[in-house]
Amino acid sequence: MTYKVGIVGYKNHAKRLQEIIECNENFDINWIFHPSKNINDSRGTNELSNLFDCDVVIVASPNFTHLEYIQKFIENSKCHIFCEKPPVTSLDGIEYLENLKEEEKIRIFFNFNLRFSELDEILKQNNNSEKIGKIIQINIISSMGYAFKKRYLDSWHSDGQKNLYNISENSAIHWIDLMVYNFGENVSSINFPRLISKNGTSFDTDLINLKFKNELSVSIFASYATPLIDDIVILGTNGYLQINNNSMKIFYPRDTFDENGLFAKPKNCIEKEFKIEIIIKESLKKSVNFFLDCIKNSKEFDISYFNSCIETNRLTLNLRKDHI
Repeated sequence: MTYKVGIVGYKNHAKRLQEIIECNENFDINWIFHPSKNINDSRGTNELSNLFDCDVVIVASPNFTHLEYIQKFIENSKCHIFCEKPPVTSLDGIEYLENLKEEEKIRIFFNFNLRFSELDEILKQNNNSEKIGKIIQINIISSMGYAFKKRYLDSWHSDGQKNLYNISENSAIHWIDLMVYNFGENVSSINFPRLISKNGTSFDTDLINLKFKNELSVSIFASYATPLIDDIVILGTNGYLQINNNSMKIFYPRDTFDENGLFAKPKNCIEKEFKIEIIIKESLKKSVNFFLDCIKNSKEFDISYFNSCIETNRLTLNLRKDHI
């Protein structure tokens, strides 16, 4: 069987999703929708109703439009919906999603693709492991210079009227979700968003501190106003794991001493190549293909997946109240 696919969005991330789908012989892209632009593709359309008879719809439009498209497809179509993060951009949107019938909720898949990455496997394998011990602190720096590119100024990302919390809801949210997915309930948070580049009117830099119920604390620094850097430190009671410079290193044990009996840097080191850019790119493929395989195999999406995505979304929106 071949499934009909419609895409809301036609460039940048939507294009990346399109390329992944086109590698799957069971899915044909019939429509590529934009509300006003003339798309240079025979599948291009400005009529959303053309997508209503599709089996699958991909929502890869600006964040603030997600709710509108979800509503229209829920009400006018029986399709399965693949929606980019964040699900919605308001607490009213959260309320709408929570009030959907269960059979409607399990038609929707939100793309938090780090759940499908090797980073997720690392957290699961190393928490309470012999080498790391109990994880008590995670520091994440993930940033690049996007805010200094002309296409940033021309995009909805930089528009504070539509997307004020740009960096937290487009970049940091992936890391927030990975933490919530692995460590459960967050009990307190502090948010320090800033506009560093002075380009556009939305925040391009953010520092987010989270504390989880299991006593883990997480610091996430995300920015579109710095050189490219991806640096992760996972600190446990017996060792620590560090990812940077295209490598992952695990140092252990805690009880390592110098000739004077003072604590020294752990003597054992396990090292492997680890390119975060490639890992994240692969996780996007895995997430999309998981979604497509579920449809192909008539497998329902787990309602717990939907619910956990909503909790991540709620936490990210509530960070606005924790803004200092």
